[in-house]
Order: sequence, then C-alpha cells, then structure tokens
Amino acid sequence: MLPAVKDETTGWSAAKLYSEARDAIADSNYTNAIKYLEKLDARYPYGRYAEQAQMELAYVYYKDDDQASSLAACDRFIKLHPKSRNVDYIYYLKGIVNFNEDLGLLGKLAGQDQSERDPKAARDAFDSFKELVTRFPNSKYTADAIARMKYLVNTLAEHEVHVADYYMRRGAYLAAANRAQYALVHYPQAPADQEALFILVKAYDKLGLTKLRDDADRVMHENFPNSPYYKKGYAPKKDPWWMLWGDS
Repeated sequence: MLPAVKDETTGWSAAKLYSEARDAIADSNYTNAIKYLEKLDARYPYGRYAEQAQMELAYVYYKDDDQASSLAACDRFIKLHPKSRNVDYIYYLKGIVNFNEDLGLLGKLAGQDQSERDPKAARDAFDSFKELVTRFPNSKYTADAIARMKYLVNTLAEHEVHVADYYMRRGAYLAAANRAQYALVHYPQAPADQEALFILVKAYDKLGLTKLRDDADRVMHENFPNSPYYKKGYAPKKDPWWMLWGDS
C-alpha cells in the first residue's frame, strides 16, 4: 500500500492560501493558483476571502484554458453573490470566455471565418455582455462589452446568411427565407443585411410569393440601390463544417 501523499497546505490559514494563490497568479502558474483557491474555497467558504477566491477561481480557470470550469465558476458566483460589487466583472468575464471560445485551435488551423462556426458561444457571449450593459451601464467594462457586442451582431448576422445561403442552394426556399428574415429582424443594420435581403428576394421569387418578393425587392433597392448582388447574382459558398452534420 502506497503511503498517503502529504498535503503541504494542511493547517494553512485562509490568508496564507490566498497569498500563495496570488503569488502563483503573478507568476502565471495557474495550476497552482487553482489548487490554492480551490482549497481556500472548500475550507473557508464563508470567510473574508471566500468571495474574492470564488471570483479569482473563475479567472484562473479561464487563464488555464478550462472554459467549462470558468463558466461554471461565473454562474456560481452570480448565484451566490448577486449584489456583489464585482458581479459586473463576472458578467464581463463570462462574455470574454465565450467570445474567445470559438477562436481556438480548429479555427486557427482552418483559417475559418468566425461566422461559419457554430454560433452558440457567440450567442452566449452576446447575452452576457448584454446583461452587463443593461444592468451596469456605468461599469468600467461596459464600453468594451458594447464594442464586442457590435462585432458579435455582425458575426451572428453573417452566420444566419450562411445558413440561408445553404438552404437556398439546396432548394429549401422557405427555410432560406426564414433564416434571411431572422437576420434582418434580429440584427438590423448589420453589414450582412444586404445579402440577407437579396436571398429573401430570390427565395420569395422561387416560392412564387410575388407580393412578398416585390416588397423585399423594393426595400433592397431603397437601401442598397447599387448592390453588387444585382449584377453577380448567386456566388456559391463553401458549406460551414457544422452544416455537414445537419441544421444548426
């Protein structure tokens, strides 16, 4: 029988655990930081360092590339400390974790357009940033959150257009019209709206819905009178990887 491994932190105070965790973070030793913060959280869940430890755990999980644990820690913090003066930071961190999730290895290797990826993380990021901006308009994190939301609106609109185009080229014209309409309603003034309108015109035309086609065409001409889509028509696109296994 192997001898039990001695826990070096046995008998450490909350202050000692927190101090060691902070030193580990300063050295970018996130594995040790997680170890100390988890022990602090487990041994002193109601002490003076508890809230700070729980907040910093969410951060070090993120820095240690453990997105799932970071998001879980964010949700736990929000549940335990909904009125904390740091809860705005936690909403911001939650948004950042999701914002960066789909910029990982697959996207880097493939050189993939972000709008072609599964949009769940982008949607979750948008929701977290929106919660921050709505509840804490004067937070120091709000300006950056707004800028990221604008980027995400464009990305999510482009995603809907990719899906609409996918359906259009397969003759699923009603589905194409629905996705194009969704982009226009939920992401107004996004750059992708021009193509969404064009798809809507073409889809309604294929469906024989002449009034809806004419209405969409009128809006297209009013907003994009010199649109290149009138000249080039449909340019086939490469299907996003996630569409190979079915609808999003």
